[in-house]
Amino acid sequence: MAKTPKSAPKPSATARTHRERRRSLLLQLRLAVQKDKADRAERHAGLKRQPRQGRPRDRRASRR
Repeated sequence: MAKTPKSAPKPSATARTHRERRRSLLLQLRLAVQKDKADRAERHAGLKRQPRQGRPRDRRASRR
C-alpha cells in the first residue's frame, strides 16, 4: 500500500538562523575564491605579455 505524504515539521528558529549563517558564509567564500581566481588570471596574463629579462631559456628544466 502506498504511503501517505506527510508534511515536514516547520524548521525551528535556530535551524533557520544556522542555515542563513551557513549560506552567507558559503556565499562569502565563493566570492573570495572568485576574486582570487580573477586576480591570479590577471597576474598570469600580465606576466605573459612582458618579455623575459636576460637570455631567453632555450631548454626547459628537467621535471624530475
